[in-house]
Order: sequence, then structure tokens, then C-alpha cells
Amino acid sequence: MLASLMMDLFNSALGRNITFVRPPYFIITGFIGIPNVKYYYIFLFFVYIVSVVGNTAVMAVIYMDNSLRTPKYIAVFNLAFVDLLGNSALVPKVLDIFLFNHNVIPYNDCMTFLFFCYTCLCMQSFNLVALSYDRLVAIIFPLHYQLRVNQTIMLSMIASFWVFTITAVLISVGLLTRLSFCKSVVINSYFCDHGQLYRLACNDNFPNDVVSFLYPVVIFWLPLVFILSSYLYIGYTLVKVATLQQGIKAFKTCLAHLSLVVVYFTPVLITFTLMDKIHPNNRIINLSLTSVFPPMLNPIIYVLQTKEIQTSLKKISKIYRKSKMKIKSLPM
Repeated sequence: MLASLMMDLFNSALGRNITFVRPPYFIITGFIGIPNVKYYYIFLFFVYIVSVVGNTAVMAVIYMDNSLRTPKYIAVFNLAFVDLLGNSALVPKVLDIFLFNHNVIPYNDCMTFLFFCYTCLCMQSFNLVALSYDRLVAIIFPLHYQLRVNQTIMLSMIASFWVFTITAVLISVGLLTRLSFCKSVVINSYFCDHGQLYRLACNDNFPNDVVSFLYPVVIFWLPLVFILSSYLYIGYTLVKVATLQQGIKAFKTCLAHLSLVVVYFTPVLITFTLMDKIHPNNRIINLSLTSVFPPMLNPIIYVLQTKEIQTSLKKISKIYRKSKMKIKSLPM
């Protein structure tokens, strides 16, 4: 459905009818041939379950506790939602493809699969930007925090990130629908990978080449530069105006976010930097871990390192125990 819509949109935009060779299906072969790979599927399933439970719990806690209806936790809620959506779009489909040997995927389904995977991967990066902005204003401009970071501003920021990401991914999908696949339909990856797909085309794929170069800069490198710059500025300001104790106290509020940044960007940058220097099987394993590991670790990091979440969990647990005791004390 999504692929058909994009085909019609791009054809009408050009104002002429062009015939493209679109195969009825693609064959995904990423994990085929890797020794003892079934153990890795079990590991993926475990990661998925932990991710679903953890992110659902974080979302539920933020929704149930009115004290967490703050700009920071609006961004955390959105991060948990994106992690849940991304892993739910990826892991069950990957297990279905490789564990149950359903590695033939229809053309339209492949484009839809690609859209959801890349949308969630990109939104994780922009969520970290939103959280970085929150920490920057909270520490550097505490007196202006309510003015510069309120619920309206945070919701607007996140909404703009969603619009930008969806538009960017739709453009990349639309450009893929203008490619002809005359030879191979075999994708050597674990999902409908944009880079692997457009390189299979037998007509001009220069626009896709540009997208493949430009998007990582805009979606990964620029957010990382903003995040690192904001923390360098925070560190410089704290050293200049705060005592050691005040600096440590302020920096502790950033630990959870810094952990998320390390967990997300480190595997992404290592994988894409060393892409051509590592074995294809190792590349595929690394890419899959890059996609599924951060969504599993993010809720664990926030529960372990954020006092507000810990306090809220204790409060909810206490209310639950009290209500349970009241039910037991009722006469039968």
C-alpha cells in the first residue's frame, strides 16, 4: 500500500508515465550460512521480550504518574514508544523470515518493512537531541527553563522531528520505487536494507547514492555534533561558575542521557565506519545488534539511573499493595 502510493506520487510529480521493472518479490538472505545462527535467533527473541516489557513499563509509569508529565519525560515517553515500535516492526519479521524460512518477501511489503525500520532508527537519534536540549537549558539556563522548555515546546519539537523523519524516509522509499531490478533480487541483509536494495538496480541510481551519503550526515552526524557540543558547553560552564560539588550534582542529572547516547551512537558509528573492512556475516550481526540492542537497554538505563522513575515505581507499587490488602480485607 505504502509502496504503491509512493509510486503514484513520484510518477505524477514527474508528469509522465515511465515503465520500471519491479520484481514481484525480494529474497532476504542475511543470516543464511552463519554457523549456529539459531542460537542468535533465541537471543533476538529474548532481547525483544525484554524491550517490550521494559519500554511498556516506562510508558505506563510516565502515563500513570502526573508528576512525570514534564517536558523531559514527554521526550522519554516518545523514546520508549519509538523503541517499542521499532523492535516490534523488526524482530518478529526477522524471526519469521529466517527461523521459519519465509525469506521471500513481496515488493510492496519490503518497501513498507524498510519504511518502519528506518523511521524508528532515525527517530531514536532525534529523541536524543530533544533530551540533550532539555539538559542544556536545565543546567545552563535554570531560571528560564519553564519559558524555553515547556510541554508545548517539547511536543512541537518532537512533532517536527516526526514530520521530518517520515518525509525523509518516504523520499528514500519513493526513489527506490523508480529503480528497475533486472538481475538479482537477493538482498544480503537481515531486512529490506536501503543500501543493499538500490545497489541491485540496473538503471540510474545516482539520486539514491546521494540519499545514502546525505542522510547519515543529517540524521546521525549532525545530531551527534549537537549533543557533544551541548555537553562540552555544559562542562565548560560548570567548571567556570560552579563548585566541584555543584558540578557533580548537575552532571549526575545527565548520566542517563549520556548512557543512551553511548549505547545508540557507538555501535552505529563503528558499524558504518568499518563497513568495508569486516566480514559480511559480522557486518550483518553488528547491524542487527545496532538495531535491537539500544531499545532493550534504554528502559533499563532509565530505571537504574533516574531517581524520578525509581520513586514513581515505588509509589505505584505501594498503591498496588494497599489496594490488594483492601480487597483481601473485604468480607466474603
